[in-house]
Order: sequence, then C-alpha cells, then structure tokens
Amino acid sequence: LQLVESGGGLVQPGGSLTLSCEASGFTLDYYAIGWFRQAPGKDREGVSCISTTGDGLTHYADSVKGRFLISRDKAKNIVTLQMNSLRPEDTAVYYCAAPCWSTLVVAAADKWGQGTQVTVSS
Repeated sequence: LQLVESGGGLVQPGGSLTLSCEASGFTLDYYAIGWFRQAPGKDREGVSCISTTGDGLTHYADSVKGRFLISRDKAKNIVTLQMNSLRPEDTAVYYCAAPCWSTLVVAAADKWGQGTQVTVSS
C-alpha cells in the first residue's frame, strides 16, 4: 500500500498549485484522505481532510480555509489539493496520508506518502 504525492514546486506569492495524491495497491474511495504539511523547524500539521466517498465531507485548517480545495477524482483514483492565493507561510513539505479525522490530527494517519515540496517565494 503506497501513497505518492506530486505537483509541488516553486510559486510566487498569490499564485496557485495543485497537488495530487495517487494510491498504489488500494482504492482511495474507501479511506478518508488528508493533506498535511511540515515547515522547517515546525511540527507536522493537518491541512485538509476529505471523508470517504459516501458523504464527501471536507475539512480545512483555519489557515487555509477559503484558499485551498480538496477533492477526489474517482476515475483516476487520486485526491487533489488545489491551493490558491499562496503565501510564503504555506512553504512546507506536503504529505498525503490516510486515514484522517475532521480534527486533522496527525496521529490519525498510518499511511503516508513521501511528501512534495511547496515553496512560495518571490
């Protein structure tokens, strides 16, 4: 069972990026999938979580609410995180993980991807 993130990169403040989380060996539909991030010198924190396909509820950290959008593409078996109006403080390694809770606690997840770097800088 493996999760693989992609889509990170360097973007200017105010710009956008879309991260993708792809599963190998299992179907993402059966899991609540979360995005987490870890900035240098800081603890890993929850960013967003999307529940299983049945209800599709989404949850966001206050710091990204209104700017980030999590969604599923069932046909491709991926979960994406669309990030808009990016700020320098969004700079971090972003990880997808499963499962996740609405409270976005890191300890909920036991399957992690390797992470993808997002750098917001002019």
